[in-house]
Amino acid sequence: MAKNIEIKAKSGKHKLIQQILKDHNATFIGLDHQIDHYYQVPDGRLKLRLGNIEKSLIFYKRVNTYNAKESIYHLFKSENLKEIHPLLLKALDLLVTVDKHREIYYIQNAKIHLDEVKGLGSFLEVEIVDDLPHDKAFASLHEQCLFYQNLFMVKEEDLIDRSYSDMILELEN
Repeated sequence: MAKNIEIKAKSGKHKLIQQILKDHNATFIGLDHQIDHYYQVPDGRLKLRLGNIEKSLIFYKRVNTYNAKESIYHLFKSENLKEIHPLLLKALDLLVTVDKHREIYYIQNAKIHLDEVKGLGSFLEVEIVDDLPHDKAFASLHEQCLFYQNLFMVKEEDLIDRSYSDMILELEN
């Protein structure tokens, strides 16, 4: 089981954030077109991510809050995950599908996403990953997440308390 501390925010300033990332020597991983299938499960969330860069089956639990929040997750990576979707559909009901284009950056254990989500708009996600080498300048993952929130000038009113899947489900209902 792994954990991270994360924020998600509405963002209309991807160009500015890209410049800040460049100024801080962030590593650009690439642009990933991701299709996330969420399945109905009794507890937590089960997501199959099918992308050209990231391919994983993820089970996670996270409380929906606006501020930096802890996510506990199990991650299974494989190049052949597209083949598991029909099997999962036999066992579980599909809850919702999220279609997004994601720019992926790293600064040590900080994973930064600039997302364009179909039907929702532009977002910034910051994940401070616990199982990667940490930046020793921060006393905690939470402190590091708040640093990036401030660095990217994220306003409190732009923070999002839920997942893209929740937001799409709200639009559909």
